Amino acid sequence: MRKGKLAKLYTIAAAAALATTLVIPLAPQTAHADRGVVDLWKAIKPLTTIASAMNTGAHPDDEHSSMLAYLSLGRGVDTSSVIANRGEGGQNEIGSELGNALGIIRTRELQEASKITNIHLENLSQKIDDPIFDFGFSKSPDETLQKWGEDIAYERLIRKIRTIRPDVVIPAFLNEPSTHGHHRAINVITVRAFKDAADPNVFPEQLKEGLSPWQVKKLYLPAQEKDYSVSVPVGAYDEIYGASYVQLGEESRFMHKSQGMGRHYDEGPSFGYYKLDQSIVQTKAKEADFFEGIAFTFDDLAKETASQSGGEKVASELKKLQKDAEEVVAAYPSFAAVAKEAHEMLADVQKAQKDVQSSSLPEASKTDLLHRLDVKQAQLNKASAEALSLVTKVKPETNELVAGQTTKVTVSAYNGGQAKVSGVNLALNVPKGWQAKALSTTSFSSLSYNQTVKTTFEVTVPSDASLFQPYAAPAITADVSYSFAGSKATSHVTPADAVAVLPAFSMSLAPSATVLNTLKSQEPIPVKVTVKNYNPGAAKTNVSLQVPEGWSVEPKAAPLAFAAKGETKSVAFTVKASASVKPAPYTITAVASGDGKESRHGAQVIRYPHIGTTYFVQPASLAVQAFDLKVPEGLKVGYVSSGFDNIDQYLTQLGVNVTNLTAKDIESGDLGQYDTIVLGIRAYGFRPELTQSNARLLKYVENGGNLVVQYHKPEDNWKSELAPYPIKIGTPLIQWRVTDEDSKVTMLAPDHPLFNAPNKITEEDWNNWIQDRSAYNPAEWGKEYTTLISNGDPGEKEFTGTFLSAKYGKGTYTYSSLVWYREIPALVPGAIRMFVNMVSLKQ
Repeated sequence: MRKGKLAKLYTIAAAAALATTLVIPLAPQTAHADRGVVDLWKAIKPLTTIASAMNTGAHPDDEHSSMLAYLSLGRGVDTSSVIANRGEGGQNEIGSELGNALGIIRTRELQEASKITNIHLENLSQKIDDPIFDFGFSKSPDETLQKWGEDIAYERLIRKIRTIRPDVVIPAFLNEPSTHGHHRAINVITVRAFKDAADPNVFPEQLKEGLSPWQVKKLYLPAQEKDYSVSVPVGAYDEIYGASYVQLGEESRFMHKSQGMGRHYDEGPSFGYYKLDQSIVQTKAKEADFFEGIAFTFDDLAKETASQSGGEKVASELKKLQKDAEEVVAAYPSFAAVAKEAHEMLADVQKAQKDVQSSSLPEASKTDLLHRLDVKQAQLNKASAEALSLVTKVKPETNELVAGQTTKVTVSAYNGGQAKVSGVNLALNVPKGWQAKALSTTSFSSLSYNQTVKTTFEVTVPSDASLFQPYAAPAITADVSYSFAGSKATSHVTPADAVAVLPAFSMSLAPSATVLNTLKSQEPIPVKVTVKNYNPGAAKTNVSLQVPEGWSVEPKAAPLAFAAKGETKSVAFTVKASASVKPAPYTITAVASGDGKESRHGAQVIRYPHIGTTYFVQPASLAVQAFDLKVPEGLKVGYVSSGFDNIDQYLTQLGVNVTNLTAKDIESGDLGQYDTIVLGIRAYGFRPELTQSNARLLKYVENGGNLVVQYHKPEDNWKSELAPYPIKIGTPLIQWRVTDEDSKVTMLAPDHPLFNAPNKITEEDWNNWIQDRSAYNPAEWGKEYTTLISNGDPGEKEFTGTFLSAKYGKGTYTYSSLVWYREIPALVPGAIRMFVNMVSLKQ
């Protein structure tokens, strides 16, 4: 069977999940995939080149996936992706998580996407609530860098470049006015870093830590076919992968499910275009590829090294590595032959490392050579395990731990290949302060076909262990070392899912945020605390609420007893504010205490099939916003959720009778029973029955109903004729939004009921908004609408179509691009008061 035909048997598995050689924080993976010849090829292809490339972007999904797939999977280039933030400010197309919880999801999606294209992933953002965060859409790189902290972002990028040492750097976007400010900011600092990463006077403290300056050789920018330096043949079809690089890149993009990414492409030629921006090597107007004029193979590196004083012996070793790499590739697809050649190359890499260290080459050259040889050694470790069909695993007895707990973790190695390996050693890595004790031998003389060796370790978590951080490196990993064909290799492995230190008693409060109506300040606030026991067995605790001074809570405390881990119980409390409570934000915190221990946190479990299980640990608290609010009695609202917002829950808290409408309700139910029907953001795009039943909705308005429609994108099946009078959404979308949450708002129709009943809206109500004012504003609308406000970003033309309302028959139709779905969960008083006015129009 020809190699190409053989590979097609593996196409589906390979395209679905291509493994990575690199350790990525919280990226569940088995150490070695079991997909045969495709993964073997993927492991040995990088041995043929010493070149490296880096793609920089702002958010998860900014990576140039097709280009990265071509470089990494097609050319074997050591390829990295550096992404600034975690996507916390975006929307969620698979669930209701927003903010940091969404950032965790998008980070995991990015990690899984990076595994498919076999690239090394780094983030500039390091932790929850990091300065480099996704604060929402920005029109300015200056605003972005000011909010991130320009020195912080730049120092971290320079550090990544000096650590990874790419030959070629490619920012994902241009610095153009029509581009997201986050994208522009990354372009700005990436272009600047081309020279600064090589300047020892820039962030000299990094050099004291052991990093060395690094001069990137070329910097390219995205371009068009009409003006480019390099065209990347991303549409080229690879017989071994059974797909083109565009298709492989899109497989990675399908992992960005919370953003609805991924498209299906047919086979056929296509190209990515890039323009050379800066270079330290001689170039031509049109280049064959990114690496023209740059050392690409070991032979190229040998020539450069031989030209330097003291480089002859090292150059000879590099030429030997060139021959080794060719022999590894020539041995494919024979697993045993590849394993033998790979281990011979590994021995030669280790010898070359020693020769470099003992040479009289300049220090900068030695540093560069040792870095490239270290990369090659890591690649050979991966190639060895793939060729030997060695499957290594680390399996915790439980992935959910608490401080002070003792548990067991098993490390194993299975030999699925025909060659015997020797000197197998199983090691478990735990954080500083943790204890790991092997309960049996960790060394084995040999491991033959279809045999498994394993060691169980007793692991003790210290009593002061930090709670789980989703962006930190995995807490528990393992190293399996072994010898074959005269050289030693090591396989590094992480657990399939995150191992997390969680609160002994994880608490969540319902509601998690609420309004205290100062017009009815003595109305009790019901608070339900749900407690989950993460202790390894039976446990007891006392749960209480910490409330603001002068407030009261009943009961004072509630004892809870749990029979087993995972058991959940709830306690109901009643909180009353002080009689003199003022409009302001307040916090209520749950506390679980007993046996000298105290928990004040909750652990949100985040679990989706494509990213596995992870956690968001945060304070167990309830945000309370006190302000004056009038809500009509008996108000009945039908809410049509798109799944992207939870405004309906907040309306219920305010005393509104809310019914979530099903498809059947919309298609054939009695709509006239509702005072108001509200469509959630982008509802037409995700509730197909809306388009089919739109005539019923308009008839509901005509008969006296009040219909409130929140913003849509054109691609959400939005058509102007869905509204009773035409509404056309402005494009390009990037130009039709207001991103400054503090921008001035002018009420154009101050006497309109929306601004007067039941709550009087004043300029104060536009204060303290978060992230944005509006998104995807209309560009054209029928003359029948009343334009309620004008608003724009400073220095730009103001929009007047953000908030539109019109009488239609006996009822009212209101279309609003204000970002209610962010403001209301953030308990912004003015936004809540106006939304109540909107749904109260019929009354």
